[in-house]
Amino acid sequence: MISDGSSQASKKVSKKPTYSRFTQQDLPAWKPILTPALVVEVVDRYDDVCIPSTNQKVGYIKDPATNKTCIRSITIPKKMRKPIYVYYQLDNFYQNHRRYVKSRSDRQLWNPKAESRTSQCDPEGQTGDGKPIVPCGLVAWSLFNDTYMLSKNDAALPINKKDISWRSDRTHKFGANIYPKNFQNGILIGGGKLDESIPMNQQEDLMVWMRTAALPTFRKLYGKIETDLEANEKITVTIQNNYNTYSFNGKKKLVVSTATWIGGKNDFIGRMYMAVGGTSLVFAIIFSLLYVFKPRPLGNPSYLSWNKNNTT
Repeated sequence: MISDGSSQASKKVSKKPTYSRFTQQDLPAWKPILTPALVVEVVDRYDDVCIPSTNQKVGYIKDPATNKTCIRSITIPKKMRKPIYVYYQLDNFYQNHRRYVKSRSDRQLWNPKAESRTSQCDPEGQTGDGKPIVPCGLVAWSLFNDTYMLSKNDAALPINKKDISWRSDRTHKFGANIYPKNFQNGILIGGGKLDESIPMNQQEDLMVWMRTAALPTFRKLYGKIETDLEANEKITVTIQNNYNTYSFNGKKKLVVSTATWIGGKNDFIGRMYMAVGGTSLVFAIIFSLLYVFKPRPLGNPSYLSWNKNNTT
């Protein structure tokens, strides 16, 4: 007769692990599902309509006596929640031109003792009588100077221009004790003027402009609207069309847009992916067809050096 000890030893030991919510991955967890938020954007080109129908466009925009006020109306397609960003967009403006990019003095913008360091700023380094221009260079000289005033239902819609520049620029690149001097005082006026009573670290329009763009089509932040805009609301925009883009066939656009945590609307990366992917697919097809219809003949291994040594 078999004892109880031997019968227990004959039983198979189970390899099944002890049940727990940890081993079965049954613990409560937070599983975020990322849903892309909708970016609402309104783009209005105005350079072609905010000018009289004349062939003398350059003469018109350069004449300081002409009235350059232009009234535009835009319709909000969907509800836009604050903050709403107002940009100006320029097309066919090459801020990445080598001579243009180098025509500035970063030390002059920060160090009061470097006011006369204008050797890199030619041809906008000094006045006719040899006085240094602060800020000097073509980048500052070509400062964008169109202005926008928004209204809704005959009530002003304020545009907040505070903190539109990078914080690092305000604290590390533009000095608090540097003030504009002799700026836009020459015969040839490039763009906007600066208030000489405001220090450089508070000239935020200038700071935004002097972060030069890499591509000929770019947007720069003009300000922020701190109130919601409802769908189908009509916004009246009063534009002072001062900036000359007619000399180089440039375009000017007003952009009103919302933004997500990854920024505003930008289809450049998507287009680049499509272009690179399409190019790779075309080359893959070409090489496949060449391999099928005109294959490369295989070499004779007997001509290899180690095979020749074996035969000899």
